[in-house]
Amino acid sequence: MKDIFEAPPQMPLRPPDTVMRLSLMGSMFPTRLSFLRSLLRRLAEEQAHVVRREWQMCAEGFGHGVFSVDLGGHTYSLVAISTDLPPEMRTDRVIATAWDSAYVLFDGIPDAEDIARITANAPLQEAGRFGPRDLILSRANKSVRLFAHVIEALRAGRQPDLAMIRDVGYLMRTTAVYGNGKFGIADRATFDTRAGLEGPFAAEMLTVWLIRHFTHALVEHVGQGTLDPVIKRHLGIGNSTGLGMAPFLVNHPVLLNNWMLVRETALARVRAIERLSPQQIARIGVLAQRAAAHLEQWRVPDAVHQARINTLREAWSHAVDLLASERLTGVRPLDAVMRASQSMGENVEELMAALLIEPFGDLVDGLTECMADPYGAFATPLSDTDALRAQMEAEFGWALGVNYTAPQNCGQFWYVSEEKMEPRLGLRFEEEGAALESPLDIGRRVHAAYADLPQRPEPVSTLLARHPEHALAVERVTLSARYPYAEIRDNLIAQSCLPIDMLRCKLSFFGASKFDPKSDRWTRITLCQGAPLAEDLGQGGDDWWLPVFAA
Repeated sequence: MKDIFEAPPQMPLRPPDTVMRLSLMGSMFPTRLSFLRSLLRRLAEEQAHVVRREWQMCAEGFGHGVFSVDLGGHTYSLVAISTDLPPEMRTDRVIATAWDSAYVLFDGIPDAEDIARITANAPLQEAGRFGPRDLILSRANKSVRLFAHVIEALRAGRQPDLAMIRDVGYLMRTTAVYGNGKFGIADRATFDTRAGLEGPFAAEMLTVWLIRHFTHALVEHVGQGTLDPVIKRHLGIGNSTGLGMAPFLVNHPVLLNNWMLVRETALARVRAIERLSPQQIARIGVLAQRAAAHLEQWRVPDAVHQARINTLREAWSHAVDLLASERLTGVRPLDAVMRASQSMGENVEELMAALLIEPFGDLVDGLTECMADPYGAFATPLSDTDALRAQMEAEFGWALGVNYTAPQNCGQFWYVSEEKMEPRLGLRFEEEGAALESPLDIGRRVHAAYADLPQRPEPVSTLLARHPEHALAVERVTLSARYPYAEIRDNLIAQSCLPIDMLRCKLSFFGASKFDPKSDRWTRITLCQGAPLAEDLGQGGDDWWLPVFAA
């Protein structure tokens, strides 16, 4: 019985002071631990089928459809509404009030009354009215050029241009996928213990995968033809994501810790493998070449980010030498690979980490069960202010040496916009609103609390009675003893802080690829590209890490 519960061997984890820096977090790639991958493995295990229950769509593709799928003993239905949107109203910005399509993931099979209610309210999004069986609310805009081209090609009896399919990679992009009670939809707590939806963002990822299914059906309906399955598999779902996503990582420290800890544990297990089989060595070689091909196909309009991709391509062309078969025959070869990659820059290091995790599902996939936070934060209270001081110095040294009165170290502030109730980032010395600042300045708060610690030890409660403004700082320091990866170890109000790094970290856990930043505050990405279609779940469907369009 002892062997059943014995964890696999692992090397020491990379320390939080290395991993939890924004520059490294902003270099992360999706892995087989990402939420989309986990969800689709579960769907494949259950041999899930998508059923089109309703399709009320005119010849030009306006109307609604309903698609249902069974997961974990429950049925979920995507109600999708396609509308005729004037071009001048199409924008991915949060100020938009109309979209090409809108969606609700419904708990169960909707009847006629449910469908009528959803088709009336979903296009209104936050202005609509929703109920407890509406689990997820979303909207999306067409990639107009590709959508029109695919329709034109299908109507002409041919397949679309392969270069366009490769370069764009999606027919629609979502601009929001709302969950957890927002705008009156169901709270996550009403379904987070259900089999299949217990993982982080599982319901959102199910919605995105079904939206992808809908976009394929819609373009084939309007185009009056059938897309080649290879093309369909490469057509994922785009997403346009801004600052609204970034504060989540700060406001959910236990979740962030769990995600990063699982990822680091998976890497540590892989690095501890004593010997690789010839099959494993060959598989790693295939993945190395796939990564190179994926980088070659990853092209973005932004010159700065394209230069970063070009630099990574060049560096990766040298990094693949570390994965040559003759270098993988020794003892603990993957540990040696990771050590060598650390000198090649954070982008190479993180790509290498994601690659090395990929071939070892039997060793790491079970860790995904530890990525949720079903119990909430818990940490043993620190005994007194001397213990508090010691914990601050041990885990928040990165924050204690900063001069937070210097303009460069406090030049930005986070707040929530009154109109859209979305997080925003302001310039402290140029814009109004700093009085309404959100408490994302964890480093500055810990620094201030440290300065007010008494010379002689006293109960922490006494300190907080004298300085109640330090309650959040004390909480985060206390949590750090139990959750070492809970804190982003950088100054989030510094002028140098780039929110795009926070976005990329979180989106990599979703399973996003092809990051296409439009500024340091928002980016487009691709989800589900290369993912199994509804009709081929389980047929080798889990092999889609960093997909390459080879048609």
